[in-house]
Amino acid sequence: MDKTRLLVTGGCGFIGSNFIRYMLSKYPYVIVNLDKLTYAGNLENLKDLEDDPRYTFVRGDITSREDLVRVFEPGFNVVINFAAESHVDRSILDPDAFIQTNINGTFNLLEEVRKRGIQRFIQISTDEVYGSLGKEGKFIESTPLAPNSPYSASKTSADMLAMAYHTTYGTPVLITRCSNNYGPYQFPEKLIPLIISNALEDKELPVYGDGMNVRDWIHVIDHAIAIDTVLHKGEVGNVYNIGGENERANIEIVKLILNILGKPESLIKYVTDRPGHDRRYAIDSTKIKRELKYSTATDFKKGMEDTVKWYLDNRGWWERIKSGAYLEYYDLMYKNR
Repeated sequence: MDKTRLLVTGGCGFIGSNFIRYMLSKYPYVIVNLDKLTYAGNLENLKDLEDDPRYTFVRGDITSREDLVRVFEPGFNVVINFAAESHVDRSILDPDAFIQTNINGTFNLLEEVRKRGIQRFIQISTDEVYGSLGKEGKFIESTPLAPNSPYSASKTSADMLAMAYHTTYGTPVLITRCSNNYGPYQFPEKLIPLIISNALEDKELPVYGDGMNVRDWIHVIDHAIAIDTVLHKGEVGNVYNIGGENERANIEIVKLILNILGKPESLIKYVTDRPGHDRRYAIDSTKIKRELKYSTATDFKKGMEDTVKWYLDNRGWWERIKSGAYLEYYDLMYKNR
């Protein structure tokens, strides 16, 4: 697959940027990164690749058919769709953007893939499509989809549309559903970077409800390795769950970060829980491990320590994001293009 050309959508986001960097470090592939540069897309995430001849950035929107026709023209073997509105709180306040990007945008991509003979289309989804778990059990690929927020409902719709294209048109669709990611370059509205950055500034650390909502955590590079595995070994028409087998209550994560930083627990502030807050997610990754021989490599405690260190060493990166200065720069850079 030396001549493989990948179109990665949403590649300036947290997971997409880590995936692009990982793939270019491993393969001689050509990657085009299509990103709208919304608030969560950051060119700095891939600044180290600007001079790599195998990497090209294109500013564009998957909800625009015109943008997609333009970017698809050179031809691709593979399309991997990371582009999504992904923050649950934002979906509660403004669901329209989630419907437009996550559903209509995915539809536009599927249409282009269907017309152009793309070899593989990977839809990057989430464990949130399954809804909430009780104290026991884990999500498997056949667990009924039961989303509880506009965000998860929009991702569920996209998944179902992608699979319908496979069934109806034979579109070579694969779907991955991953648990919560952590690691470098994560936008600081998410739990771990929010807690790290607030703690470094000695600000209050907001914790929803009683802090006992449980999530399964996986390092973003382990997620990238899983997507790589699905790309090369996965069977089209299949869903693959990806988990880290690191179930932790939110308050446990917060206290771990404070411990690593040597900050007091008095910074914690419990706040009113958000509407429809799922109590527990847990992923069963047996299928991808058994069928595709995938395994995670990152020890959770070591991964968290490395992540905290990254935010310590890259304070300017998240300070620019929190100030909003990076968005003003993009608007100026692209306003005449």
